[in-house]
Amino acid sequence: MEQQTIFIAKAGITTVLNSGTSVLSAANPPSGRYDDLKTAQDNIDLQTTTLSRFDLIFMVKDVRRYDQDKQIASHVIRVHASASATSGESKSSKEENWLKRTECYPRLSEAASKKLQTEYVNIRQNMRQQANETGAPAAISITVRQLEAVIRLSEALAKMRLSHAATNEHVKEAIRLFTVSTMDAARSGVNQQIHLTPETRYSKGKLILREESA
Repeated sequence: MEQQTIFIAKAGITTVLNSGTSVLSAANPPSGRYDDLKTAQDNIDLQTTTLSRFDLIFMVKDVRRYDQDKQIASHVIRVHASASATSGESKSSKEENWLKRTECYPRLSEAASKKLQTEYVNIRQNMRQQANETGAPAAISITVRQLEAVIRLSEALAKMRLSHAATNEHVKEAIRLFTVSTMDAARSGVNQQIHLTPETRYSKGKLILREESA
């Protein structure tokens, strides 16, 4: 997936096709509920070779909180109640189609490349230190594949703004997205027993695995 190609070998035909697309996947923990007493590796229970192919990995937990549950219920009910009223007004004319196809293939600038190199080395050092302190490897390995993932995210952010170069600002945002998703998932389950509450001890969770195409 990270190479944006697909290999086909069928009926005597062997070829490689381009497949520039995004893949969005979701999965539940093996026990059906996310257990904060277990490490992320025990809750995910997927091979490292599979996880490393996704650019972003989000841990989404269903935590039992009164205010949050009330807010979610109100939003869902409001969406369903207003669906029928807005269905007839959602048609847009051709004049309102503002989205146009534009050729834009951004690449990292020299300054952004240096910043990304420094950030990658720091992340690797932090993960190595965590593994030494806990005595167990991280559930999600941080390798060159993750570096390529951040590069794709940076270039995709630049492409959203029709910029022909990915700058430090784009790299900074890509690192932030990578940190709050994959890095948090890699660190989850470590020393969380100290801060557990009855609400978060056994919460139903989901894994959302997403790969972004540049």
